[in-house]
Amino acid sequence: MSVNAQVIHIVDDDPAIRDALSLVFDMEGYAVDTFDNGDAFLDAIGSTTPNCVILDVHMPGQSGIEILRRLHGSGFAVPVFVISGQGDIPMAVEAIKQGAHDFIEKPFDADTVVTRVRDAIAAVENAATPPEHPAGAFPGAETLTPREREVLKEITAGASNKEAGRTLGISPRTIEVHRARIMEKLGARNAADLVRIVLSREGPTGG
Repeated sequence: MSVNAQVIHIVDDDPAIRDALSLVFDMEGYAVDTFDNGDAFLDAIGSTTPNCVILDVHMPGQSGIEILRRLHGSGFAVPVFVISGQGDIPMAVEAIKQGAHDFIEKPFDADTVVTRVRDAIAAVENAATPPEHPAGAFPGAETLTPREREVLKEITAGASNKEAGRTLGISPRTIEVHRARIMEKLGARNAADLVRIVLSREGPTGG
């Protein structure tokens, strides 16, 4: 493991999942810290900041959603993946609303998880340099989160859910969640409406 290895925090009360994910990420050269409850994780991030967090929804004590709310409220900018059972999709959508980067459905393939985490970290690093000009002066822009603005940029550029997900390091399903929230916030009925709203920042032409 490199001295400058990227750090992954895994928060799950199931030791089998902690061990499996820890082993896979360790083999890929990441530094891994595991926690069996949310309080221990929150204590740890007070002194160290990981590159990515994998967080289970269902845990004794504070749930994954409650932890997300606390992270979101503190301005935690690290990508957080939520582990959710197949029947927990509404909860996973709620996790996205609370600032989760993406969600991982059970049962999951460990190699796929590594790929998605790697893409997410890369996407965050690529977005670290802000654009020279302020993004989004269109009506309603102030209601969008930074992630929603990124998704909107991909959508209005003509990217499919799959293409946008690949660029931003999140799943196509998560793009769908963000797309629905963006359309609701901006009052758009379809992708064409979104493009029209974004282009409206240029204002009327002619005199």
